[in-house]
Amino acid sequence: MNKAKKEIAKMTPEQADKATVDAINKVAKEIYKDIKKERAPELVSPQRSLKNVLPFRKRIGFLELGDKKKTRTLSVNTVKTFAQSLKMMGLSKELVATNDFATKRDAYYQSKNWGTAAFKDQPESDTVMDDIEAMMSRYGLGREHLRYVPDEHGGSVAGALKVHDRDLETGEPEIIDCTRFGSGAYSIPSWVEHLNFETDAEFILCVETAGMFQRLQSHKFWRKKNCILISLGGVPSRACRRFVRRLSEQADIPVYAFVDCDPYGVANIYRSLKVGSGNAAHVNHLFCVPKARFLGVTPDDIKKYKLPTHPLKDIDVKRANDALENDPFFKAHPRWQSAINRLLKMGVRAEQQALARWGLNYVMEEYLPEKLANPQRFLP
Repeated sequence: MNKAKKEIAKMTPEQADKATVDAINKVAKEIYKDIKKERAPELVSPQRSLKNVLPFRKRIGFLELGDKKKTRTLSVNTVKTFAQSLKMMGLSKELVATNDFATKRDAYYQSKNWGTAAFKDQPESDTVMDDIEAMMSRYGLGREHLRYVPDEHGGSVAGALKVHDRDLETGEPEIIDCTRFGSGAYSIPSWVEHLNFETDAEFILCVETAGMFQRLQSHKFWRKKNCILISLGGVPSRACRRFVRRLSEQADIPVYAFVDCDPYGVANIYRSLKVGSGNAAHVNHLFCVPKARFLGVTPDDIKKYKLPTHPLKDIDVKRANDALENDPFFKAHPRWQSAINRLLKMGVRAEQQALARWGLNYVMEEYLPEKLANPQRFLP
């Protein structure tokens, strides 16, 4: 991991804001310098393709991009996109200065004030935003540092945690106690860079399904095991992954993943949480959670707990084989290769809720306590 990425990971929100403005100014000055020297200015970003993803390195803990670069030079054909990129960077600088943020949709509509540089539709706007994020990733920055936040729900949290937030308008501190939501839960905001955490929890349990999270929350499993529960809601959003990453690092506690035993749960949900993805390798250093471990459900659990199952679909088999043959993370871990091959041989998949076969609360009273007593057995 390069120096810029290491430094950004340790910065306070104020320091990250300064780094963001400095990076935008640096790009702008280089363009201005080229224009003054009557050279065609360029925008340089990492090449975002699986061919530029490095082999997985365990000491790094996430998928990384290689050194291949993509250069966009100002020309008759690129002048509009070039102008849109500069306008979007200008908007980002304004958002930092005013301590505000914008969703992707907000940014698209803001462009309607940009004259001929306005976007025709949001896919065009999203593409330019992705390009800017890739360009700024050279300085260790992600889209959220540029104050562009996703529209999707960030996930839910319950348990032994106090979140230190602040009122964006007044700057007044606000403390959210995640033990005091009754049968509900704290919703992770789209932008989490400014949050800080207070906890004496022993671990974080990331749960795939909302139904399982609700059961564990309603029965206060977090109190019995002194933990923090986080609902991933399927493949975790950027905000959810960033929240877990920052929380796990500040609290310095383990992260356990509790997902369905199927290729999607393993190769999409868990892998995205732990090491990120090849397509987002330029920002994996911000969003992945390298210390995460796979609690279950595992192929061994299907046999041990005699779980009801469903046959693997063709898409499941394809996803599993793709993980074995092409995914750098699974190729680096023989234990995962063995587990996936066993699942393929069994030809079945099992859901978290299958544990309800033995009673609605079996998962809390038997399965999780037995698992948590032996974390050294968790898959990497």
